Amino acid sequence: MCTALVVGNMIGSGVFLLPASLAPFGGISLLGWLITAGGAICLALVFARLSAILPREGGPYAYIHAGFGDFAGFWIAWGYWIALWAGNAALAVAATSYMQVFFPVLGHNDLLAGVFAISLIWIVTWINSRGARSSGVVAVVTTLLKLLPLAAVTFIGFFHLNTDNLVFNPHQKPLLSSLSATMALTLWAFLGLESASVPAGDVDRPEKTIPRATVIGTLLATVLYILSTISLMGLMPSDVLAASQAPFADAARLMWGDWGYWLVGFGAVVSCFGALNGWSLMQAHVPAAAAKDGLFPRRFNQRNAAGVPIFGLLLSSALVTILMAMKYAGGDSGVKIFEFIILLATATTLLPYAFCSMALIAIMLMRGKAFSPRDYVAPGFFAGIGFLYSLWALYGSGAEIVMWGMLLLLLGLPIYVWQLKERHAAD
Repeated sequence: MCTALVVGNMIGSGVFLLPASLAPFGGISLLGWLITAGGAICLALVFARLSAILPREGGPYAYIHAGFGDFAGFWIAWGYWIALWAGNAALAVAATSYMQVFFPVLGHNDLLAGVFAISLIWIVTWINSRGARSSGVVAVVTTLLKLLPLAAVTFIGFFHLNTDNLVFNPHQKPLLSSLSATMALTLWAFLGLESASVPAGDVDRPEKTIPRATVIGTLLATVLYILSTISLMGLMPSDVLAASQAPFADAARLMWGDWGYWLVGFGAVVSCFGALNGWSLMQAHVPAAAAKDGLFPRRFNQRNAAGVPIFGLLLSSALVTILMAMKYAGGDSGVKIFEFIILLATATTLLPYAFCSMALIAIMLMRGKAFSPRDYVAPGFFAGIGFLYSLWALYGSGAEIVMWGMLLLLLGLPIYVWQLKERHAAD
C-alpha cells in the first residue's frame, strides 16, 4: 500500500502529457530524464534514511521539526499543507478534463464541470475519512488500473517502433539549453516521492516499510517514465507527437483503433483519481502532526473513530472547493488565478526537499554517538545531491514564483506567534 501511495502520487496527470512536451527535444530528453531521476533517487534515499531513523507521522514536517526545531517545522508544515490542498485542485480539474473523452459536455459547460470536479474532491474525502486502510486499498487498485494501460502502450509500442523517428536532436537546438529545458519539464513528474513517510503512524513496521516503499516506488516510476518516452517517440514522428493533446491515447489509437483511445482515456481518469486520493490523505496528516507538537491549532489533530485527523481533512477539502469555485466561476481571470496558485503550490512543495536533505545530517549529528564517521559517507553524498537538486528546481521555478512563495510563507508568521501565545497560556 505504501509503494502504491508513492507511485500513485508521483504518476498523476502529468505523465499522460509529458511525451508531447518532450518530443521537440528528441533523444536529449532521455538525458534530462536520467539526470532528474538521479536527483530524485538521491532524495528518495534521503527520505528512506530519515524514515528509518525517525518513523513519525508527518513526513517532511516531522524530519524538519526534529532537525531544525519548532519554527522551521511550523514554517515548512504551513507551506507544505497549502501546497497539498492547492495541488489537489489541479488533480480534480485534470480528471474532469480527461472525462471529456466520455462526456464531451464537460468541455462546454463550466457549471457541470465544476460540480463534477468538486464531487470528486468530496468522494475522496469520504474514502479517506474511513481510515488509512480504506485509502490504501483505493491507492493499490487505482495504481494497478492506471499502470496497466500505460504499461501496455509502452511495452507493446516497442514492437511498433520506427527507428527513423528516434532522433537525438531533431531541431539541432543547443545541447545545454535543451538539457536544462528537459530537466525542468521532467522535474515535476517526481513530486510525491516522500508520500509514504507522511502517514507513518498508520504504517506497520514503518522503519522498514517506508524506506523500501519510497525507493521501490521511485524506481518503478522512473523506469516507466523513461521507457514510455522512448516508446512514444519511436511510434510517432516528433512533430506529430509534439502536436498531440493526448499522446498515450493517440498512440493506443494507432496500434489498436478507437477502443485503445477509450482505454487510455479511462486510465488517465483513474490516474488522476488515484493521485487525488493519495494527496488527500497527506493533506490531513501533515497539519495533524504539527498540531500534535503544538505548532498548529489543536483541532487539526482531532480524530474520528477511524483515527483520521478529520478536522484537517474537511477544512482542506473545503479550501479546495473554494479554489475550484474561483476557477470555474471566474472565466479567464479565474483560470489565471487558479494556474498561478497551482504553480506557486508546486514550487512551495520543493522547499521541504531542500530542508529534509540537510535535516538528515542535522539529526545524525544530534545523535553523534550512534553514528561512526563512516556512517556519514553515503548519507552525506545523497543528501548533498538532493539539496543541490532542490535548489536547482526552485531556481527553475522563476524569480516571481519564488518571491510569492516567500510571501506565502511569511503569512504564516502571525499564526506561529498566536500558537506561541496559546502554548504559554496553557503553561
